[in-house]
Amino acid sequence: MPLAFFQFLLSCNQVQLLSIAGLLDYNTTETTLSRVEKSSLLLAYEFNAVGPVLVIKHMWLLLKVGGHSRTERDVTVVANLSTRVGSIGDNCLGGWHSYRSSKAALNQLEFARKKDPIICNLLHPGTVDTDLSRPFQRNVPEGKLFTKEFSVLKLLGIINTAKSHDNGKSFAWDGQEIPW
Repeated sequence: MPLAFFQFLLSCNQVQLLSIAGLLDYNTTETTLSRVEKSSLLLAYEFNAVGPVLVIKHMWLLLKVGGHSRTERDVTVVANLSTRVGSIGDNCLGGWHSYRSSKAALNQLEFARKKDPIICNLLHPGTVDTDLSRPFQRNVPEGKLFTKEFSVLKLLGIINTAKSHDNGKSFAWDGQEIPW
């Protein structure tokens, strides 16, 4: 059964859009190329990449308000939850083809805007103790399985300190930039 969580947050005192989307179908998790199915690829792409980008598209005019004088910042921060396994440059494990390629697509669809007061970032929360990661937690090294609270605090720290030169970048929970 696919597991999915999708949420958007718009704060009044600091205009932000936070998209938390993730779908990983445990029944079709492809550990080898021979297990890849068209239906899994399309479902993961639609949920993990298309959905978040369309939300940004439809909220763009509202997001441009980020430079308004009633906010704490002169920019809006748009943050999409991605994952390190979506990095082409950091993909040394292989497998999970539908999930990985859909997150790589989200990374590609994310964009750095120069003319609007908007910073777009992708965030990797680390391995968080959730239903999505539960089947794979036995392989997580000691000290690398995070609580939801820990991960959220780390990601909010990145969002709250994002600067214009961070636009279009991908960051891990610890603030390290993730290569594309």
